[in-house]
Amino acid sequence: MTYPQIDPVLIHIGPLQLRWYGLMYIFGFIVAYFVILHICSRRKLPMTRADVEDLVTYCILGLVVGARVGYCLIYNPGFYLSHPLKILAVWEGGMSFHGGMIGLLLTGAYFARSRAKPFLMLGDLGAVAATPGLFFGRIGNFINAELYGRVTDVPWGMVFPGGGPLPRHPSQLYEAFSEGLLLFCILFLLSLSVRTRGVVLGTFLSLYGAIRFFLEYFREPDAQLGFVLFSLTMGQVLCTAMVAAGLVMVAWRLKSGPD
Repeated sequence: MTYPQIDPVLIHIGPLQLRWYGLMYIFGFIVAYFVILHICSRRKLPMTRADVEDLVTYCILGLVVGARVGYCLIYNPGFYLSHPLKILAVWEGGMSFHGGMIGLLLTGAYFARSRAKPFLMLGDLGAVAATPGLFFGRIGNFINAELYGRVTDVPWGMVFPGGGPLPRHPSQLYEAFSEGLLLFCILFLLSLSVRTRGVVLGTFLSLYGAIRFFLEYFREPDAQLGFVLFSLTMGQVLCTAMVAAGLVMVAWRLKSGPD
């Protein structure tokens, strides 16, 4: 298949540019806001509309800072230590899910403490709301023609700009629909039926980790890292820890019983 040549810049306004990648993040935060609002209303959780607005604002800051710093430190520290100003160039891509997750957990913990809200309740809400962002983020990766897959002979393989002459898996789309849409459906339904706090968050950690671990076999390893542990990529190593943490959390919270 032919890669659809999409200009990563949606609009040029003089020296300013509106990029699809940044727009995807905006879409993700907007959908996250309405998802959290809906769940809070449906389950009558102790969160006002103002609380939800403030929580999403905190999460925007935690996600963007965590994802960018995480990418720079985990995936390409040498380059960014040599070019520190490039750390600010988030519009060029280069965001780490695992770094973003740490940023979200930290800002969520601060919000919970400052507003006297149960942290695990916020974690469950954030787990469901994060999945639309994953969907839009991977679509942004596809438009940027980055994080493409490994060489393949499947009929839907695409020749990506910068990826050489051979067709590759459109792994960004695999991740968008599995880590994004599929995981959202599972977690959304779970959030409406399970009353034990922390179960949704633990399920997110374990399922995302398992899905991402599997899909890494279709994704081209980062050129500057390659395989970091035998035949495993950095993403797979980090996802292994996520799966373990998620399973432990689910078992602990189910043993504790409903809140």
